[in-house]
Amino acid sequence: MAEYQRNNEKIIEEKNKISTAKMNVVIFMTLLIDLLGFTVILPLMPKLLEFYGKEGSDDLYSTMKSSVSSFRILVGAPDTPKWNSVLFGGVIGSLFSLLQFLASPFIGAASDVYGRRPMMLLTMVGVALSYVIWVFAGNFSLFVLSRIVGGLAKGNVSLSTAVVADVYNTKQRGQGMAMIGISFSMGFLLGPIIGAGFAGGVVPGIGSGEFFVGPALFALSMALLDIVYIFCAFQETLPENKRLDSMFAAGSRMFDLINPLALFSFKNVSGVKVEERRSMRKIGFIYFIYLFLYSGIEFTLTFLTYLRFNYSSMQQGKMFFTLGLVMIFIQGGYTRRKASGTEKKTALSGILVLMPAFLCIGYAQSAVLFYLGLLLFGFASATVVPCMTTMISEYGADSQKGSVLGVFRALGALARAMGPLSASAAYWSLGAETCYVLGAVLMLVPFTMLMFTRVRAVDRKE
Repeated sequence: MAEYQRNNEKIIEEKNKISTAKMNVVIFMTLLIDLLGFTVILPLMPKLLEFYGKEGSDDLYSTMKSSVSSFRILVGAPDTPKWNSVLFGGVIGSLFSLLQFLASPFIGAASDVYGRRPMMLLTMVGVALSYVIWVFAGNFSLFVLSRIVGGLAKGNVSLSTAVVADVYNTKQRGQGMAMIGISFSMGFLLGPIIGAGFAGGVVPGIGSGEFFVGPALFALSMALLDIVYIFCAFQETLPENKRLDSMFAAGSRMFDLINPLALFSFKNVSGVKVEERRSMRKIGFIYFIYLFLYSGIEFTLTFLTYLRFNYSSMQQGKMFFTLGLVMIFIQGGYTRRKASGTEKKTALSGILVLMPAFLCIGYAQSAVLFYLGLLLFGFASATVVPCMTTMISEYGADSQKGSVLGVFRALGALARAMGPLSASAAYWSLGAETCYVLGAVLMLVPFTMLMFTRVRAVDRKE
């Protein structure tokens, strides 16, 4: 009897392994297809802003241009078309991140009630709708509307982390989070190359329409392909018996899902012990501070490489291509192979490495020192976020993973909304070297806080 029970358990375990492996592929492909469409716009942004600027009849464009000019004057950035375009693009990117900050908690909480699969399909329908608007965006207002719809609908990343928390056991969860990171790196590696092809005329446009119609239709086709793929291949990972009865069971009040103070304290996650909630708050705050500093310095790389090394757009593209390759190799060969319970140590090593990375980049007068800093920067990019996501996924009941990871994702989006503009102000006001030294010194804050934070996954290991 005992032998039969052991054999039965082995069979069940083997089936779970197959299910986990299959879902691993599904998550990877879902995110990669989506990111190919999402990132195609990145190299096109300067050309898009130039196009809408020539129209001259859009009140929203005039208003935003005036605001960007005021910010440029305030921080002392030069009045050139290139920097105006970069800052303008930064404002639009910050708007997109701010909308994700507002939407992610709702999407995560809804997935705890209705399941991951319906919400994944719904968010991708919203993304597809944003691309439909972009296809017809002959003026700046319609273009911004497409970004607003896309920002509000972009919840598949937080949903994917919730799926990993559903499917993977504690020992394997870090591998799943690293796989999400690999799909991100590959998407941001390949998507901009396709976008550059559209921008340079290598990939032809569609008919006699404007130049952006081709890439917009490509993005739309990727979204539609993703919807079909999710519908056919994605299996629900949150059983009905583990779901919450309503969104108000996931959060006591709807206001808690949009109130930054409530989000930083994970107030919408109920039934958590006081000590565990304290750890959640610390991890969330550390994540916010880290991404605030990281995203800010990342945004200023364009300024530094153009002014100091006179990099062209193509050379800057090669720089980010190199960074993407480094991240893929580290995430696939290092982060995914780290033993369960070492997430805290790995995240600490990534933050620690980022300090000399900032100094190397900030003081580099040669390509050798700059790329050394970039390699260290890539190591941090490939380790810190996947490991911290794994850490926070340990908290909350099975029926609350969507809420926990939705809030966590929202805090990261808020950091990315604030970081680039703050770092731009520091860069132009204080100078490149001071900006990067300040970033390195301030990284001691999340490093020290994480060092003294008790984390469930680590505590089990140690």
